[in-house]
Amino acid sequence: MAKQPSGIHEFFRKRLVSLKRKPQLIAMIVLFVAFIYYSFNLSPIANTTALINGPHMGLAGFATMLFSVLGLVCFMNAFPYRKKTNIPMLVLTFLMIALLIFCDVYYTGRITNALTRADSPIDPTGKNAFVATAQTVVRVHMILLIVGGALTALLPVYKPLIKKINTNIDVAGNADMKAIELSGEDG
Repeated sequence: MAKQPSGIHEFFRKRLVSLKRKPQLIAMIVLFVAFIYYSFNLSPIANTTALINGPHMGLAGFATMLFSVLGLVCFMNAFPYRKKTNIPMLVLTFLMIALLIFCDVYYTGRITNALTRADSPIDPTGKNAFVATAQTVVRVHMILLIVGGALTALLPVYKPLIKKINTNIDVAGNADMKAIELSGEDG
């Protein structure tokens, strides 16, 4: 009998099999990472909003959190288990991603305006270092959203490629299936 794969090799093989069944997990993980990254960095964003106090900055931060959660829910409903893709939910997912990118662009624009204004510009160093951190967080969040949206849009392209990956286990004796004889005898 052939040696069965074990340990790390079997762990990755099982993950690859589940990925072949649900390739949309790649895009969902990227969108989830974007949500978690933004959520874990809310302190510098809130402090920046309080310091700059630009028009609708707080609303943009709130909308980013709201649309992130709603976008993930729409994404999960767009790909139901063992059913065809739910097109209206997929459209809503892309709409949420577009709104998130708009909020990030708006928020970054408000920060840039505060840093470059003629009268009393904000210095993003020293005690105001959180402003630079918030600007970086929002830009990285925007990049993650673009990558997640692109992976979602390109799902029909890479789904067949992932399905072509061989995840079979070679078992001794299966290669010689023609040698098995079936007889009508009970015994």
